[in-house]
Amino acid sequence: MTMQEAIKLFNNYLHSNHKKRTIDSYVHVLGRFEMIHAQRELDSIGSDEIYTFLETLTQDLAKSTRRLRYAQLKSFYNFIIDRCSLNMRNPCNTALLRKSYRTPKQVSRKILERETVDEMIYNTKGQRDRLILELQARCGLRIGELLKIKVSDVSDRTITLRNPKSGKETELAYMPENVSKKLTKYIKDNSLQADDRPFPICYSTARTLVRRRGEKVNVRISPHDLRRYSATYASRNGVPLEVVSKVILRHQDLKTTQVYLGKISDSEAIRWMDILHGK
Repeated sequence: MTMQEAIKLFNNYLHSNHKKRTIDSYVHVLGRFEMIHAQRELDSIGSDEIYTFLETLTQDLAKSTRRLRYAQLKSFYNFIIDRCSLNMRNPCNTALLRKSYRTPKQVSRKILERETVDEMIYNTKGQRDRLILELQARCGLRIGELLKIKVSDVSDRTITLRNPKSGKETELAYMPENVSKKLTKYIKDNSLQADDRPFPICYSTARTLVRRRGEKVNVRISPHDLRRYSATYASRNGVPLEVVSKVILRHQDLKTTQVYLGKISDSEAIRWMDILHGK
């Protein structure tokens, strides 16, 4: 089997089982690989050639991106070997490649305390800026999603997110009643029309806003930390993981959600045991 034939088979599988975002990501690496090795027999390509290819493709990229490209190529080989029952070893599965593209060490992030987030929000006087903080911290919105919404996307307690990260056409984000009322009032007070963006600022401006609000309460913070806080706060207050994942964060996989949740301290673990079984 040639590399061109194998990639065609794998692409057919991708189009039948995965979303456009995933397909496009694989196309980036497999398209380049095919340009170099299209007519080569699959089992004639060695691990050293794959290493050279990946190094050229991913130079100057973040470690996580380098790891992703390696994982995609390895997944491609695993699929073809399994689907076609080929008697060959995955050339990506060598000590050199595993070590060179190992999973980056997960950085443990400090989860914000409720009192800190509340103080940051309550001390923000501007209606627009306060809503940006609340929609992230209370509703789990990504900052990119928040900045793109239009007035027509807001309906009572929900916000329709168009072309979300998941690759779906739309998703719904849900708001607490008090946040919903503030957003409705903000839209009315500023005479915003259906096609207007309530938050017409760029990402860098929003990031600076959040960072400066954090500095006021002596914490170093990014917009995504507020989204992470919304998930951890819900989880710590007994909201089922499935709801945190599918409703608040809108993740496709529970494993992704678990990465967001902060580590449980000994005192918190004991508190939950007391809640469940009594002191």
